[in-house]
Amino acid sequence: MGKSLFKLTSLNLNGIRSASTKGLEAWLAQARPDCICVQEVKAQAADVAGKFEDLAGLKGHFQFAEKKGYSGVGVYTRHEPSDVVVGFDGGEFDAEGRYVELRFDTPARKLSVISSYFPSGSSGPERQEAKFRFLDKMYPHLMGLKAEREFIVCSDVNIAHQQADLKNWRSNQKNSGFLPQERDWMTQLTTEGGVVDVYRHLKPDTTEACYTWWSNRGQAYAKNVGWRLDYHLATPALADKARSESIYKDEKFSDHAPITVEYDLDF
Repeated sequence: MGKSLFKLTSLNLNGIRSASTKGLEAWLAQARPDCICVQEVKAQAADVAGKFEDLAGLKGHFQFAEKKGYSGVGVYTRHEPSDVVVGFDGGEFDAEGRYVELRFDTPARKLSVISSYFPSGSSGPERQEAKFRFLDKMYPHLMGLKAEREFIVCSDVNIAHQQADLKNWRSNQKNSGFLPQERDWMTQLTTEGGVVDVYRHLKPDTTEACYTWWSNRGQAYAKNVGWRLDYHLATPALADKARSESIYKDEKFSDHAPITVEYDLDF
């Protein structure tokens, strides 16, 4: 198709049916991403069939959770993938619908776009332990992938990495999403792991414009008391092709804002 900027969006939907009633498809038609990775689809295959397989000319590929109304991820794309990989651990987290990978391989390159939804540990110790198990599995998976191909993971990671990534970092140091062990995982991924936080690559001196999620309590959105939980995580060669980022705070399809990065990529 020639050289052009590849526009890649990530968005936690907090339910595809809910987001669709709030104008998601009309926004996609206007914003025209080449690809959008979605998390928390909160639907089953039967719910998507005939309604949400395609949005604004983008074809969807999904992993649904076994539990109804829970988790689930998808990638909608304008370009036909060479392969679709559904799931990554073959067990606990595949049952929760947390990983789908589209491959766009050519004779000259191996390239994956991945939508992943990391667990939240905020509901209690049991889910926090599940979150740690997920991190323990995801790190070697990404390292194995990185050894053989370029990738971009678009994800609600449910971790604010640095103090600059949330408004009230002092009072959240013992809360899920800003625990030392979670933040250490992100540091390991982005240092010795060699995976790049693309937003920080483009905006190293960010302001409070970086937030992508706001609690529904206490006028958090109105006061911009937010967290940066939604990431593009890319191999260095792809991160170097990132040209611009946009966080669409004014679009209220869910409690998360869409984040788009434009990459100088051939498709």
